[in-house]
Amino acid sequence: MATATEHYEDLLADRYTWMLGGDIVALAEEQSALLRGLGVSPAEFDDAVAVDLGCGSGAQSLALADLGFRSVAAVDTSRKLLDELARHAGDRSPVRPVLADIRTALPHVAAPGTAGVVVCMGDTLPHLPAASDVVALLGDARKALAPGGHLVITYRDLTRPLQGTDRFLPVRSDENHLLTCFLEYRDEETVVVHDLLHTRTDGQWSMRASSYPKLRIGAEWLAARCRAVGLEIAHDAAGPRGMHVLHARRP
Repeated sequence: MATATEHYEDLLADRYTWMLGGDIVALAEEQSALLRGLGVSPAEFDDAVAVDLGCGSGAQSLALADLGFRSVAAVDTSRKLLDELARHAGDRSPVRPVLADIRTALPHVAAPGTAGVVVCMGDTLPHLPAASDVVALLGDARKALAPGGHLVITYRDLTRPLQGTDRFLPVRSDENHLLTCFLEYRDEETVVVHDLLHTRTDGQWSMRASSYPKLRIGAEWLAARCRAVGLEIAHDAAGPRGMHVLHARRP
């Protein structure tokens, strides 16, 4: 079984934007609206940086730039996705791609008390190897945030197991591609995600498959861990695209 990093780099990175709908501009606008609705704005801070942990192809990073942040550190482990982000952002963008592990990146991209916002969106957080990594990342985010700074996390709550054929989830398809996901609930903390990608070339279909472990993060547990590191919960509810949205702030 692959790690989450290996799974995305080998199977999904080339199709990442496609599997989210294919329109990075529309995705960025959607994320801008979400962040704006939560009250995220650079106007609250003097030259505060923004950090996007697990930026993928850049929908959140571009949204943060659109909101007016003058510096956006876009962190990901995939060189393919960071290169795609750089193409979307262009030379004059405040977005700075950073190839790094999100578990260790924050102290290197934002000095203590300098980040106006740290986002970890698009179901990135459950890709961490262990619950202890989640707790450590929340602590690093608390240190990086300026007073009043925002932490925004969107993720899928997989604590309630699906049964039978409900575990087969269609992701996206077109005339030449079909991506399907199958969930295998291994234990109370982990679900194994199996992605099946069918591709048609010259009229012939082929299949590639890969699997990786994903954390089952519950909303009450995550909110409690945020409070434990000294963050205040401002919003904690279901959001768009089947994601749960947690918005916390440093007092």
